[in-house]
Amino acid sequence: MKEQISGALFKQMVLHGAAVITAQKQAINDLNVFPVPDGDTGTNMSMTIGTAVAELRRTTPATVDKAASVTASALLQGARGNSGVILSLLFRGLSRGLKGLESADAAAFAAAMQEGVSSAYKAVMKPAEGTVLTVSRLAAKRAVEVAAQENDIEKVLEEAIREGYAALAQTIEMNPVLKKAGVVDAGGKGYLLILEGMLAEMRGEPMPEVAEDGTPASDGGESPFDKFDTADIKFQYCTEFIVQRENDKDPEQLRAWLAGMGDSLVLVDDEEIIKVHVHTNHPGEVLEKALTYGSFRTTKIENMKLQHSQILQSEEESAPAGHTVAPAEKAVGFLAICAGEGLADVFRDLGVDQVVSGGQTMNPSTESILEGVDKVPAQTVFVLPNNSNIIMAAQQCDALTEKHVVVIPSKTVPQGIAAMMNVDADCEDEEAIAAALTEALSTVTTAQVTYAARNSDFDGFEIHEGDYLALQEGKLFGTDTDINVLLEQLAREAAQREAEFISLYYGEDVTEEEAQAAAEVFETICPDAELTVLRGGQPVYYYIVSME
Repeated sequence: MKEQISGALFKQMVLHGAAVITAQKQAINDLNVFPVPDGDTGTNMSMTIGTAVAELRRTTPATVDKAASVTASALLQGARGNSGVILSLLFRGLSRGLKGLESADAAAFAAAMQEGVSSAYKAVMKPAEGTVLTVSRLAAKRAVEVAAQENDIEKVLEEAIREGYAALAQTIEMNPVLKKAGVVDAGGKGYLLILEGMLAEMRGEPMPEVAEDGTPASDGGESPFDKFDTADIKFQYCTEFIVQRENDKDPEQLRAWLAGMGDSLVLVDDEEIIKVHVHTNHPGEVLEKALTYGSFRTTKIENMKLQHSQILQSEEESAPAGHTVAPAEKAVGFLAICAGEGLADVFRDLGVDQVVSGGQTMNPSTESILEGVDKVPAQTVFVLPNNSNIIMAAQQCDALTEKHVVVIPSKTVPQGIAAMMNVDADCEDEEAIAAALTEALSTVTTAQVTYAARNSDFDGFEIHEGDYLALQEGKLFGTDTDINVLLEQLAREAAQREAEFISLYYGEDVTEEEAQAAAEVFETICPDAELTVLRGGQPVYYYIVSME
């Protein structure tokens, strides 16, 4: 039975909670309804709370107030994706509730949990039930009820978690999208795992071991790269390739052979290609074997030991510089978030001052966005997130900088580009600029072509791992084993919409020849539209299509 939470105990509770969610982050990722390979909930929540772990390891908080404050501040800056932002808000409110306390009893901690829920609900413009908000609200409500009866914090957390899981089970019925997929809310599950870890620490249970790419297990808040020596990299070369299939050889034989050549193996195949990612010490042998299945479309080999050394050197060189704020040399400036050097160049050409790398596959933290904002030499910085899962993280920046941050809610790269094309270079009226940028978002329709990361039955589509997927405005448009079928369907959709301008941004896994072939499909079906083909260089998404 625990009657008080001290600063030292709170610190260890957060470390334990972080270890639990990191150990189970893939299980949370698998709850995500959409089978697209993106920056999933488990990854975002794990990386978000990982920032608190790093900060807490640098401190010895004497009070629960201090421990909670350090945690909340780190989470705010490290928040990734909507789930990470909501997690940071829950802990920010918790910190407010514990303000001024040397230690917290059951009633104080339960009240602080409820304060965390209030903070999260206030910050979300349209709170939806059947999400982590519902789970946290009902868990906190139960915590307050139990704390009113007995001063046993273990009992309070235990009952809060029990009630949370009951609410989590009901999220399937509350949320139509979850009901279709037959899964519970991923964010709610992640939050309960953190609470379970916190309770386990109070009970003296051992902390789970985490993967190498998770929260650091050693003291001192080191970089994830610091906790192993270069010699610990067993297989040195990250080898990726796409083979054009030219015979009937079974790809499963290649998979079995590759399994004996290294680790981190991913093999996806269809009737036309075989796509492989593997870590190995013998990339030459791997490529020779692959050639027996057909000719290469793309190949990439990276020396991970060299990369590791370069990253450490870069961190050492950059560490003393710290976070700098550029003086305001002009009234307004612009920052865009995107993945792919080609897309970054497009934004720079349109007048964006800073580009932060990130997108669907890796949501940047609030701190990363903030660093970009502070590098813009302007008093007011307009931010284009270009992804719905980054908007909330970007919105946190305004309270963290002396600059005025205005977030334009662009949900796709084409929306961001359309917004920048409507910027009046001579205008310094913030409201007028914001209105013009926001209005431009509705003028463009976005389609994306990617692949399924896992099997799924979604919205009437039976999806198999490795299938090509076409998305339109974030919703599933179609799926097929032949990417050309989807491109033709999207071209017909553009024709039906009477699109006058079509831009085709092709990704890092697409050759120029393949992109030109895709463009010919659009030219044939949409002969009156003005077509532009540009190398975006984006990962995972073969094509991003803009229709205006």
